[in-house]
Amino acid sequence: MKRPEIIVELVEFSQIFWKYFKVRAYRVFSRFEFGKGVVVDVLYRRRGKYTRPFVHSGMVGLLFVGVTFGPMIITAGEQGDIDEGVTTTQAVVLGVSSDPFEQNMATLSSAEVQAYRGGEVVEYEVGEGDTLSSIADKFNLETETILWANDLTETSKIKPGQKIRVPPVDGVVHSVKKGETIYSIAKKYGLEDEAASQGIVNYPFNTFVDDEKFSLAVGQALVVPDGVMPDKAGTVIPRTRYALRMTPDAGAVSATGQFVWPAAGGISQGYRWYHKATDISSRGGGGILAADSGTVIVAGWPDNYGYGNRVMIDHGNGFVTLYAHLSSVSVSVGQRVSRGNVLGVMGCTGRCSGTHLHFEIRQGGVLYNPLNFLR
Repeated sequence: MKRPEIIVELVEFSQIFWKYFKVRAYRVFSRFEFGKGVVVDVLYRRRGKYTRPFVHSGMVGLLFVGVTFGPMIITAGEQGDIDEGVTTTQAVVLGVSSDPFEQNMATLSSAEVQAYRGGEVVEYEVGEGDTLSSIADKFNLETETILWANDLTETSKIKPGQKIRVPPVDGVVHSVKKGETIYSIAKKYGLEDEAASQGIVNYPFNTFVDDEKFSLAVGQALVVPDGVMPDKAGTVIPRTRYALRMTPDAGAVSATGQFVWPAAGGISQGYRWYHKATDISSRGGGGILAADSGTVIVAGWPDNYGYGNRVMIDHGNGFVTLYAHLSSVSVSVGQRVSRGNVLGVMGCTGRCSGTHLHFEIRQGGVLYNPLNFLR
């Protein structure tokens, strides 16, 4: 049977193209091999002479590639994480993140960060009808905070056009002097308990020379949340603070679907936009109890930083509680615990400035104010 003419033509074309390709490819590769042989021969006879130029050229090439394409690669990677739905907030909610700043910032909405101006102290120009109290209300601050930031008193007068410094949160903005530590600064502004200085550490816009020892740089501005300015005689005039409130004794009670206090001591820091938890401190430490019954899903110090030794309990009703900075843990993952069971001992592991319990209540990835739930 005679093949169709188009098939015959395709076969002939393929044969001719293959012969042409073989000839052209042979010539190209022959010239390449010749050139390569010449270069290799020269390098072999003068081996070592061109080592430095080749190394330098290679490093320059790598640097050029890194500077040129590095940002694009990083951007693409970050976008990939976003596309996959892997967010920092999710990592923190699962107790995975180990970076303290990330732990604080990841749960903040963009509106919250914007509302507090990235931790900056801003200048406000006094307008007609403005008073110190109205300015404080405008920025959701206490009047004392405005007074302290501007070295004013309650009888001070302000006038239109005057510049007023406005801190981001209630408390004191302190300029660090030589020899000062977070403990001495906290004590100066009425935060006597070492654990009370945890508020300085937790404030996300405070930075430290050493994140483990909380070393400070001379001259840096340090925000002391809830700090109180001493009077002229150096005496701190106290105002209502969480540190002055005491938690009830925590005891083993039967489960009723409500949370009980996980520890006894002073509330050294309450729920804040940047600290979505309650800190309970006691110089003597003491046992940490399960606020409700459930299953242990995290126990120990998986990341060697951040929360330190911690326990997380899934209560089976959508709520998860977290108990952090423990000196020791006495439960294991998968273990079922009843309300009031001992989980460990209060301590100061991880990013911590004094013995206390960092206690969180979560539901669906949202961190709620524990004081709204504790009985």
